[in-house]
Amino acid sequence: MTMKSNKLINFLTKENSKAFFAVVLTCAFFVLRNSAPNNALPPEDENSSYRVEAIPLPDDLFFAQEKISLNDPDVKERLDREILVNTYWQSNALLMLKRANKYFPIIEPILAEYGVPDDFKYLAVIESGLQNATSPAGAKGFWQIMPKTGKEYGLEINSNVDERLHLKKATEAACNYLIRAKRELGSWTLAAASYNAGVQGIKRRLEEQQVDNYFDLLLGEETGRYVFRVLALKRIFSNPEGHGFFVQSEDLYQPIPTKTVVVDTAITDFVKFAKTNGVTYKTLKIHNPWLRDPFLNNASRKVYEIEIPLLAEDQRQ
Repeated sequence: MTMKSNKLINFLTKENSKAFFAVVLTCAFFVLRNSAPNNALPPEDENSSYRVEAIPLPDDLFFAQEKISLNDPDVKERLDREILVNTYWQSNALLMLKRANKYFPIIEPILAEYGVPDDFKYLAVIESGLQNATSPAGAKGFWQIMPKTGKEYGLEINSNVDERLHLKKATEAACNYLIRAKRELGSWTLAAASYNAGVQGIKRRLEEQQVDNYFDLLLGEETGRYVFRVLALKRIFSNPEGHGFFVQSEDLYQPIPTKTVVVDTAITDFVKFAKTNGVTYKTLKIHNPWLRDPFLNNASRKVYEIEIPLLAEDQRQ
């Protein structure tokens, strides 16, 4: 280091420490910038592969075989919003695509059995992201069922058992609700909207505004977006690559084969029960989240079906 350099540093440190640190930081920035690999810098090439583009809307759109007109600019813009939001929230959409491969095979046959259109599987997607979520209002499960509604449709809900977290039974309850809503409101689209606002809430709005379909209703933010979110997820899931999602089959979450253990007595210790059946307590609870406690009272001797993942040797039999 030269004498002049020493004098400069002495001046900066004694007389102007802020200037000294500014010089140091500036020098460090240029050193790091010049030494960083090219791919560490933001892409400047106008032909960069990452592009944010508008997504073409379909000419025809159907929900549960009911045709939806996109001639109304408001309808078109609201659909566009939900497609854009769900396409460009890539991490969330990708997770839901992965989960759908695992859980749609459980939901789809139940919808078909009850005569509920297959499109309603997307309600579970927008309600919970295909997880056993709990809302601030107390709704639970894939179908986000409130306690009162769950009991009304035959689900057991108490301190020991909560069948809102039982995917098969909750799907059956959702089917019964939707069938009733369709019968009272006249269309599957209105039935879908009622899943968010309630049958009476939709009826009241239809009467007040003197219209007969969802797309002519002026609704609050959440219910006003609800069916459009379903339509957007249907569109994305039906054509993932057209929306930028290139997912290999091995990247999807896979259904896990299980066997059913039938019990009609109390179980005092699910840790021991799990070990007896060759799994951990954690695995038992993952596959049976509706069992709320580490024990089952079952004073009434009710019959319960507990799912146990098949071990490798079980699958070979």
